[in-house]
Amino acid sequence: MNGAEYIIKFLEQKEVDIIFGYPGGAVLALYDALYQAIDNKSRIKHILTRHEQGAVHAAEGYAQTTHKTGVVFATSGPGATNIVTGLADAMLDSVPIFAITGQVNADDIGRDAFQEADMLGVSLSITKHNYLVRDIKDLPSMLEEAWQVAQSGRLGPVLIDVPKNIFLEEINNPDEVYTLCELDVNAKTESKKIKSGENFERQKDKILELFTQSLRPVILAGGGVAASKDAPELMLKFMQEFNVPCAVTLMGKSVLDTSTPFNKIDSEKLLALGMAGMHGIPISNIAVSKSDLVIAVGTRFSDRTVGNPSVFSQFRAVIHADIDVAEISKNVRANVAVVTDAAEFFKLMTDLKIDENKKKQWHDWACGLKRDKEEIDEREKTKSSRGLKMRDVIQAVTEIIGAGDNLKNNISYVTDVGQHQMIAAQEIILKAPRTFVTSGGLGTMGFGLPAAVGAAFGRENKKGKQQVILFSGDGGIQMNLQELATVKKPRVPVKIFILDNKRLGMVRQWQEKFYGGRYSQSVLDDNPDFEKIAEAYGIKFEKISKRADMGKIEHIINMREPVLVHVLTDPSENVYPMIPVGRGNHEMLFAKDFRISKEGE
Repeated sequence: MNGAEYIIKFLEQKEVDIIFGYPGGAVLALYDALYQAIDNKSRIKHILTRHEQGAVHAAEGYAQTTHKTGVVFATSGPGATNIVTGLADAMLDSVPIFAITGQVNADDIGRDAFQEADMLGVSLSITKHNYLVRDIKDLPSMLEEAWQVAQSGRLGPVLIDVPKNIFLEEINNPDEVYTLCELDVNAKTESKKIKSGENFERQKDKILELFTQSLRPVILAGGGVAASKDAPELMLKFMQEFNVPCAVTLMGKSVLDTSTPFNKIDSEKLLALGMAGMHGIPISNIAVSKSDLVIAVGTRFSDRTVGNPSVFSQFRAVIHADIDVAEISKNVRANVAVVTDAAEFFKLMTDLKIDENKKKQWHDWACGLKRDKEEIDEREKTKSSRGLKMRDVIQAVTEIIGAGDNLKNNISYVTDVGQHQMIAAQEIILKAPRTFVTSGGLGTMGFGLPAAVGAAFGRENKKGKQQVILFSGDGGIQMNLQELATVKKPRVPVKIFILDNKRLGMVRQWQEKFYGGRYSQSVLDDNPDFEKIAEAYGIKFEKISKRADMGKIEHIINMREPVLVHVLTDPSENVYPMIPVGRGNHEMLFAKDFRISKEGE
């Protein structure tokens, strides 16, 4: 068995079912081995994206949807460098990606050979770990170690750079080598594991003290809760046991069922507050700003979640639980630090013993939040009649889906980046974990379309053949528009809503509010004819240009095929609330707080 065949065999043994990639000269042997494996009825399918960046984002969408590791193949040089943005995106959002790139022959490395790029140096800061295989004997152990690094601790991307000659060299006794490497790496990683229970036990008295003294505790749940198996269910159990409300970050959006918003005082739904942060739900920002204890789990307190991290802990106590010790107290100082997996943390927290009076007290605190929410809703009820809004469309889609049995199928929502992303995070109702896929930390425009493809392939393996709904802007969709070629492949239909305001919406909003309405390079008045593009790719097309067209949405959602929906929206629409950079969560600004510019008149 040569190196290329061994890699395919390795992935089969790891039960990989989908690989996203794009071939090239340096990986011809790898693709030949893949061809032969598929010809011999391998379970692996390869999805040919139309750009290597699309391959990584598709792998991210797949990984976020399935709780598996996304696998990517790319050739050397430009093929490998094209995956850099996706690796950086996966690194910041803690998405497990296993990338294999081709490299020039080992003897030619450093000689500026054709399509040579130093991927070890290029990817050093944007992967959990990277490898260059210089000897075929090292290939098995590097593969095994990289696989476990991607999946253990804080999830993230790994990259293995494989020279052309390594793909062709022989491995003796491959089955024995595989078993020995797996046992060896397992033993090494086991010895490095942090005993989270012991860590919690040492902090238990301090945790109990802060918890029992608190009058206004709030959970802040991040992507680490979504990434941890069983953590959403265990967190909900903890919330119900102690009546503690929960705000989420953008990446923690899908950890709680928010389908019954604030209409039952005695319901756990009252405790699911929604997203906090720069464009978060007002009630969540109110809860965080009024809290005297924040129980932060699986979040790094980014500047988009906490406007001014440097002063955040001056006004409240912080219990910070994270599987990555490097994140604790990095942005916000923690009073108590617990290095642990989110599921383990909530399991141990639920076992804490406190008196019943505290439960009643915190229940009253949550009811007070409800009253604050009603007051904000009353102030913000005014709705402009000008043009079709992105918010109208997103609300209509979620309401139609929620009105039927579709939610039982755990439809996945995917967004690109920008205004529509924030509106979607505010408005979309989710019933199950890992059903909201987006680019958070890096904010990568062009993420949405390929990620929707990956999510669709992930959904193929679920019962009911669930749909994928993509919301994208006219700017973001054009950054990886070529991935429309992969949209028709999934059996699960992808509904692509292009919310076209002929603007780089978020850029325009900031220019309007903070740069005197000087719209420098943010007006997209030369967008293509999306109907002709859909026709060229063989995808069904629908257009929504006015409110009267909104009746089409239900029919579109019920179609069992991919549909590209071009929606013309109001170019002056903005996203509120909005917290300026460096301000606290209580310093939310709404439309009434700004002077209206000429474009918004």
